[in-house]
Amino acid sequence: MRGFGFASTVLATASFFTSSVLAQSGSVDPLVIKVDPLLYCFIRGVAYQQDAGGNGTVSTGGSNSYTDPLADATACARDIPYLTQLMTNVIRVYAIDPTKDHSECMSMLANAGIYVISDLSSPGQSINSDAPAWNDDLYNRYTSVVDALQNYTNVMGFFAGNEVSNAPNNTAASAFVKAAVRDIKGYIAQKKYRTIGVGYATADVSQIRVQLADYLNCGDQSTSIDFWGYNIYSWCGDSTYETSGYQARTQEFSNYSVPSFFAEYGCNTQGTRTFQEVGTLYGKDMSQVFSGGIVYMYFQETNNYGLVSVDGTSTPSKMPDFTNLQTALAKVSPSSVESNSYNPTNTALQACPTLDSNWDAPASPLPPVPNEDLCSCMQQSLSCVIKSSVSTDDYQDLFSYICGQDKNACAGINTNGTLNPDKPSYGAYAMCNSTQQLNWAINQYASSQKSNSNACDFSGSASSQQAVATPSGSCSALLQQAASGTGTVTSSPTSGGGSSSSTSSGAASAMVNVPNFNFGLLNLSIYIAFAAISGAAMILL
Repeated sequence: MRGFGFASTVLATASFFTSSVLAQSGSVDPLVIKVDPLLYCFIRGVAYQQDAGGNGTVSTGGSNSYTDPLADATACARDIPYLTQLMTNVIRVYAIDPTKDHSECMSMLANAGIYVISDLSSPGQSINSDAPAWNDDLYNRYTSVVDALQNYTNVMGFFAGNEVSNAPNNTAASAFVKAAVRDIKGYIAQKKYRTIGVGYATADVSQIRVQLADYLNCGDQSTSIDFWGYNIYSWCGDSTYETSGYQARTQEFSNYSVPSFFAEYGCNTQGTRTFQEVGTLYGKDMSQVFSGGIVYMYFQETNNYGLVSVDGTSTPSKMPDFTNLQTALAKVSPSSVESNSYNPTNTALQACPTLDSNWDAPASPLPPVPNEDLCSCMQQSLSCVIKSSVSTDDYQDLFSYICGQDKNACAGINTNGTLNPDKPSYGAYAMCNSTQQLNWAINQYASSQKSNSNACDFSGSASSQQAVATPSGSCSALLQQAASGTGTVTSSPTSGGGSSSSTSSGAASAMVNVPNFNFGLLNLSIYIAFAAISGAAMILL
């Protein structure tokens, strides 16, 4: 199995609590990826972000307002002494603003021996469970976070998704997570950054638990996660290794080939938390499989998971949970392994799950790599496009009508990889933005209506433009690979790392859900029949 380790620090039992040692040096060693079951150091983590989207909160592409915890040096200076009292060596942050300066906070964290795991998404820019996409906007958001943090040696890794597939009916979204893992790992390699792990944080959903874990760790290394984070809240109050489900989870992951740890834990349904599970998580039953965990969460909010209460810039007030966690952690001392003697035992990836009623994400092919150049070339090749005066609020009706009338017009933007189970595929333009995708569909539909002189009208919503008759240069090669929207583009994107993300007070750009027909061929035929009737009443040629 795989594991992280400090590049030059020798770890042994006595160095389990490493913060004080690392603080003396004023920096931390970068983490490297090795092969074995554990991170051969143990995570003593705390989720650290106010108004974070953790604890089962899944983004639906709404407001993109958040507070970047790594951009507030005053807050970091206030909170780090409390984190070190908990012997914290890892914090998890859920959304950072890549346009802001993080150097002061990251330096203070490094001096305290604290690493950072950052989610790549933000509240308004993430892979949506029910209408998944992996497009230019998300790619630029994710790569810009990588650009902003990669130079800090105390960045432990990135989460490419958090609880994206959380029920059997939205497992198709996991294909977009796997594509994001592929492309972010590829981007890090392309930019020649140091090796930084890319992982996933999952909800504890019994129906898809095993399939999801296998899926994100199957195929080849380029599309597989580097670590697995478990958001698990099954140990509540007075529980046990057996009754909490911890024993079963440990058995399930005993042969997993990447490091596993709890990305969130700490059930509070029984009131004040005593953290009995800490002794088990870091004890002999689990420490050979799981590399510790991250307690949810530092700040007290309306959900009552806080370790401290903070009012503005005032001194934090410790909650009872803080003292209980501190006491529980002080009692554990799992055995670590020396870096130089860390020998691989299991490098085998999992077998990819088969498609069935509980699993709807093909391992191959995956959604295409976002490529702004391809989308721009496609846009230039069209002769019928949506008018700029049309509101994005009206896009959904147009998509529904066109795709309902002629599914071939939407084949190039198809985001349902199992629409044809015998031949899984995604449209070559499935990663373009919603305007570009709608333009493709409009042009395809209008082109098929050659006998209709008003084909490029759509009740005044569309108009003609002068198309580039003969694409040249890179556009020629890209469009040839796209092959009318159903081909596979192998050229790598030349963009990425833009600042299209968010600000702490910004709002997400309008997101439009392109129909992905994630409900099978029978229901698709019913949908088309319905759309042909209802859509005709809304949009007439």
